[in-house]
Amino acid sequence: MNPPENLAERFEEHRPRLKAVAYRMLGSLTEAEDAVQEAWLRLSGSDGRRIDNLGGWLTTVVGRVCLDLLRTRKRRGEEPLEDRLPDPVIGREDRADPEHHALVADSVGLALLVVLDSLNPAERLAFVLHDMFGLSFEEIAPIVDRTPQAARKLASRARLRVRGATPPPDPDRSGQRRVVDAFLAAARGGDFDGLVALLDPEVTLRADGGALTGGLRTIRGAAAVAGQLDTFRRMATAAATHPALVNGAAGLVNTMDGRPFSVMGFTVSGGRIAAIDILSDPARLAGLDLASVEG
Repeated sequence: MNPPENLAERFEEHRPRLKAVAYRMLGSLTEAEDAVQEAWLRLSGSDGRRIDNLGGWLTTVVGRVCLDLLRTRKRRGEEPLEDRLPDPVIGREDRADPEHHALVADSVGLALLVVLDSLNPAERLAFVLHDMFGLSFEEIAPIVDRTPQAARKLASRARLRVRGATPPPDPDRSGQRRVVDAFLAAARGGDFDGLVALLDPEVTLRADGGALTGGLRTIRGAAAVAGQLDTFRRMATAAATHPALVNGAAGLVNTMDGRPFSVMGFTVSGGRIAAIDILSDPARLAGLDLASVEG
């Protein structure tokens, strides 16, 4: 028996929010889409007329699906979350994209997602659903099999780890772009001092080349990051660079011979670069929709 047509329409109204929840929970666009699809399958197999609060019901289902995925991944020891960068959300600076905005609203940059990846699954769910989407602890408690008080403690522990771990990005996107452009100019010119001047003293560089480079590499401190100048210069001179939004902030998509070479996300805070996140894993780049940016 097919679900009523209006049920499908109502589900589609909630899809952007559900995918945003799943993306914050999983850091994977493909898995986020799978979690949303699973929610639809469960809804279509139920009597939607008996659901008073469809949005809350669907958010709870997506939360449970994501929690199960995180726990399964952790139990199997498959690709630990902290050993890879989350999937970047790519968009154009000159074109409004409602889906892009929904996915990365509230400054959900790659740097924040990296911190969320360090939380245990229950902490992550409590923090995401309460702090980012406003669910009550009474609604969260049954998902994590805890009391509301215990769910509150989960979110509190997560909040302490998130707070201060990533500096808030500057809200002025044109200012962000000026800093990123200056970074490119310093890289192309081999200007070490100019590069250091653009970096926050506590800057963090994360680079994920996948199997080609042995996974995620992390470098901290302005001097150490600026020490990668030769690598930055090769990238800036050999690749075609395309300005893009990476998780809502000024970033770059780099191509060689028309094929994606890397995606660079920047966290600009206080006029300096506080974090650089580089995804250059060919397998994962191939799964991203970069056509609109490259065009």
